[in-house]
Amino acid sequence: MKDFFRVLRIYLPPYKAKLALTFLFNLLGALFIVFSMLAMIPMLQVILQDDKEVKTLMEWSFDKDALFNNINYYITLIKLKYGPGATLLYLGLFGIITTLLKVGFAYLASYTTVGIRNGVTRDIRKAIYNKMIELPLGFYSNERKGDMMARSTADVQEVETSVMSSLDMFLKNPIIILVVLISMFYVSLELTLFVFVVLPIAGFAIGRIGKSLKKTSRKGQTLLGNILGIIDESLSGLRIIKAFNAENRMAGRFTSEVESYRRTMNTLQRRRHLAHPTSEFLGTIVFVIILWYGGSLILNEDKSLDMSTFFAYLGMFYQIINPAKAFSQAAYSIQKGMAAYERIEAVLDADLDIKEHDGSKEIKEFKNKIEYRNIKFEYEDDVKVLKDVSLEIPQGKTVALVGQSGSGKTTFVDLLPRFYDVQEGGIFIDGINIKDLKLFDLRELMGNVNQEAILFNDTIYNNITFGVEHATEEDVINAAKVANAHDFIASSEDGYQTVIGDRGSKLSGGQRQRLSIARAILKNPPILILDEATSALDTESERLVQDALENLMKNRTSLVIAHRLSTVRNADMICVFNEGKIVETGTHDELIAKDGIYKKLHSMQMS
Repeated sequence: MKDFFRVLRIYLPPYKAKLALTFLFNLLGALFIVFSMLAMIPMLQVILQDDKEVKTLMEWSFDKDALFNNINYYITLIKLKYGPGATLLYLGLFGIITTLLKVGFAYLASYTTVGIRNGVTRDIRKAIYNKMIELPLGFYSNERKGDMMARSTADVQEVETSVMSSLDMFLKNPIIILVVLISMFYVSLELTLFVFVVLPIAGFAIGRIGKSLKKTSRKGQTLLGNILGIIDESLSGLRIIKAFNAENRMAGRFTSEVESYRRTMNTLQRRRHLAHPTSEFLGTIVFVIILWYGGSLILNEDKSLDMSTFFAYLGMFYQIINPAKAFSQAAYSIQKGMAAYERIEAVLDADLDIKEHDGSKEIKEFKNKIEYRNIKFEYEDDVKVLKDVSLEIPQGKTVALVGQSGSGKTTFVDLLPRFYDVQEGGIFIDGINIKDLKLFDLRELMGNVNQEAILFNDTIYNNITFGVEHATEEDVINAAKVANAHDFIASSEDGYQTVIGDRGSKLSGGQRQRLSIARAILKNPPILILDEATSALDTESERLVQDALENLMKNRTSLVIAHRLSTVRNADMICVFNEGKIVETGTHDELIAKDGIYKKLHSMQMS
């Protein structure tokens, strides 16, 4: 429960006003619960007894004897004037009015709590999504995509269902129990002290069962993440699954995970369903014990308790049984929900390796040069990817990066927008270390076109304007024309408002790539990063895309990763990577003349 209250301390402060209203409504509702129960005493006295007639009015006070004396005084006046039947009717009407007020305030409290509960759930969803897109790329190297989806969907849903649904109970039931218990003390001190001896024993038994749920629930949420991961991999790799006749293998893998999840959820839900019968059984035992003890006091003619007061007392006690049961059931739910929140919290508390410091500088334009100074980089597996690499890239020049796969080219360019940070050395733009620049400003200087065009299930227009504020329709059309994309866009069914499907699935590879280029053109960045932008295209699409890239690269500083050396013949400088180092630099002709690795790669492609 400590973790539950910690979560509430984090997310409830913005809802202080609603919490105050909820408390007020719950307090008023609890008070009218007591009034409706106390109204039973004179009603029962009218029905059961005639010797409670009071003809002397005492001075009003909170003393129990004075209070009940004066109430009975006025009831006696009504009885003498209108008779017992009419008196009973008046008392019944009073009970109806107090019950109406009780349920009315209870509804208002629940109405207010709904806003708090759904607001907190929304805040958790926003927090985990914002953190997921804020985390550096390196974080996802060790995380499964399906598990991350499970944390942001199923786990949040579990928190909403198990934890936030218990919020109403925690805001209402303690007030009801407290107010009713105080009233029970007021009616019969001896009987209430006896209740305090019996109730904690039942509460302890229920609490012991609830603690076993958390570990099992955490395991269940992890298994659900595995299931979502397999579904994501299966949909992404469906072409390969079918091509290699691997349907049975994937089905078997999925069945194994689903079966593990089924067994875990069986255990979890069977224990969870134990909450109601356990609390029902223990509550009945407590009720019978109180009935026996109170009945013994009456049979022994104890002056502190009579039959009508005892019945009213039992009614009050019944009013705290349901809230107590709700506590026990909520304890089960909260244990399950907190296991899900722990998985969410693991993301929320993940360290942001790529972050700004307090003195980060603004940069609005690129004027001079980019410098890589003796940089070294390795991923978490301790394999050095870049080894003491230095390079100077003047403003307005095109630098091509070539070499075998795994030689460090992509990592080299990923360090520039700080997708990762170097371990040694530094990268400088106009003499300023990029770690000293604001991240937004740094990345605003750059545009990316990758080997796989990353598009969104939205309109063509919105994909081109992605990340660019206040673009006009004319700007978008001009960018599409420069990218050789306007013709196929104009011929599509809805033009620029055509929805392109998941990851642009309704478009060809060349069309997707040209939209990526149009997006980069519209952003108009001074620094351009091209990562194998034409390697996956057919000859005709490659020509159209290459023309678009040449339009894009004009008057820009460009870093181009290429496997097809023919696409970088005209680069101002070509850098040849080999095993994490730049081993050759120069123009195409200079490198051919050196008769080194570049010439070997060129000869292999020309043969």
